[in-house]
Amino acid sequence: MKREIIVGSRKSKLALTQTGHVISALQAKFPDVTFKIHEIVTKGDRILDVTLSKVGGKGLFVSEVEQALVDKKIDFAVHSMKDVPSELQEGLTIGAIPKRESPYDCVVFAEKTNLDELPQGAVIGTSSLRRASMLKRYRADFQIKSIRGNIDTRLKKLYAEDFDAILLAEAGLSRMGWLSDETLRRQTLDATTCLPAVGQGALAIECRNDDAEVLAMLSEIHDTETAFCVRAERAFLKTLNGGCEIPIAGFAQKEADGGLVFTGFVGSVDGLTRLDVQTSGDTPETIGIEAANILLKQGAKELIDALRSL
Repeated sequence: MKREIIVGSRKSKLALTQTGHVISALQAKFPDVTFKIHEIVTKGDRILDVTLSKVGGKGLFVSEVEQALVDKKIDFAVHSMKDVPSELQEGLTIGAIPKRESPYDCVVFAEKTNLDELPQGAVIGTSSLRRASMLKRYRADFQIKSIRGNIDTRLKKLYAEDFDAILLAEAGLSRMGWLSDETLRRQTLDATTCLPAVGQGALAIECRNDDAEVLAMLSEIHDTETAFCVRAERAFLKTLNGGCEIPIAGFAQKEADGGLVFTGFVGSVDGLTRLDVQTSGDTPETIGIEAANILLKQGAKELIDALRSL
């Protein structure tokens, strides 16, 4: 490949770090290719004074990036998979899904080191309705306070504002190289306590579906096992027509025999209502769709419609 490759990325420190990791992996395999990052500000980056659920719409962190792909201003884009809507713009495809980082959520504390050590009425920061629902189910006394901004901004707010703790994706801390920071008081939450978001910990590398050169290049960093799991999770999300305004989670794990076990949930923000499901099988899309249909029969559509009406 001889042409210069323009890579689209959000301007946040984490997004640029993730994009840098992808470029490094590709550069090792294609040393003669020149890569250049094109920074893009998305709607989700511009509107920081309200929760994501109130901003509304899908693709808050990807729509402008996708448009740059359609307009051929960039050749591919690096997204956090959990930000990517289940429906892509026409003419675009996910060209590669690299190996997944930790899919789990992580609590970072101002002073304590465990959720159970927090006092009654502790204030926990998150802009995710999924995380809020999980926390309220774990302990109804927790006070959930919205917190927006890049990962480094949220960490600064933890210490500067009235928070006992905040929730972050552990993958982001890992990619930033902060998990080795011994001063960071943190606790990884297992899937039983806080079920991960669809695609959490995975990256999506999106490109035009007719760009054979880029597709061939991206295939070199594609991880089939990660993609196998993410396919089930995204099929679940698509069938439920989920988005950031709904407390929804879906997490697939590959078994030793090659099959998948999928766990999903839809709940209320206060944690009082929660619909849970677990399915297993060999075909990712079938497993995800089956799980979604089980929840729909349990009343998930009515719950989702009620949440959207708010």
